[in-house]
Amino acid sequence: MPPLQHDDVTAWGLEILGQSACDSRHALPLMAGEVRAGFPIHADAELDRVLDLTEHLIPHPSASYFCRAKGDSMEGHGVYDGDLLIVDRSLAPVTGDIIVVALDGELTCKQLGQWHGQPALLSGNPEYPPIALRGVECETWGVVTHNIHFHRRRGR
Repeated sequence: MPPLQHDDVTAWGLEILGQSACDSRHALPLMAGEVRAGFPIHADAELDRVLDLTEHLIPHPSASYFCRAKGDSMEGHGVYDGDLLIVDRSLAPVTGDIIVVALDGELTCKQLGQWHGQPALLSGNPEYPPIALRGVECETWGVVTHNIHFHRRRGR
């Protein structure tokens, strides 16, 4: 898939909030070892190397973009209202991928899957039924490769 062009974005009524600054990178320290999410281990932290998050999270920068998730339909898949999504247009979607699609004139984020043996868009919330894709005009805008979830309450 080619990268989004300005005309593609404005045709959907979207506004580009910032331009790509691929040469502007900020490497941060990467701690050696791991931080356990189970039983604690001895905290003898040391710096291993520096990590550039752009390089780590965005292997295809010219084909990638960010967008914000809106709503609660994908919470069961770990995507929450306000999360920042990293979307890669160069990847071909496969079953199980979280994708951004244009469906009936609106952009939506869903999981690509099967429903009654047919391709469908699946939510991560039982309140939202699957959307069968047979006979539906649907344009893929990319595969969500990462989402950045804000853990600290806003305003603190």
